[in-house]
Amino acid sequence: MKSISDPVTRYSDSDPAALVQLLSRFGLNTWKEQPGQAIAGSFWGDEEAGLVENTLVLRPDTPIHSILHEACHYVCMDPDRRRGLHTNAGGDYDEENAVCYLQILLADEIPGFGRDRMMVEMDAWGYTFRLGSARAWFEQDSADAKAWLTAHGLISAAGTPNFTVRSER
Repeated sequence: MKSISDPVTRYSDSDPAALVQLLSRFGLNTWKEQPGQAIAGSFWGDEEAGLVENTLVLRPDTPIHSILHEACHYVCMDPDRRRGLHTNAGGDYDEENAVCYLQILLADEIPGFGRDRMMVEMDAWGYTFRLGSARAWFEQDSADAKAWLTAHGLISAAGTPNFTVRSER
């Protein structure tokens, strides 16, 4: 159960079946570690999600924002990087912005979570944006991220997810 003092929603607070189903739409498998166990493929350590090939690794205490962020790295990276993926998703500045934008969109696919909660939790966790908050960035300064996602076929021109991963384009 989520503590009132905990500013983030954890995997154990979510609808795990809906989250696993969402990730599977991108060809991602999930591996659930036991509480207290190290998370394989976690770049940041602690409870942060990990990536190993096409598997997203998490624990019950892994934040939803971390799960979606790492999943979106998988979605946004080119096929060559995806094939050798272990721990460090890499990517450049434009791709990182696209990852943040897409994770906000995908938050709407998780019952009881949504983009509003995602942006609050991104701020609470320490994501930094030029305009000071995830919401201000998303609403006023993210046209480049949306254009990147559209150019790579990951979202429609209307801004809805296409539920596919980046191809060779």
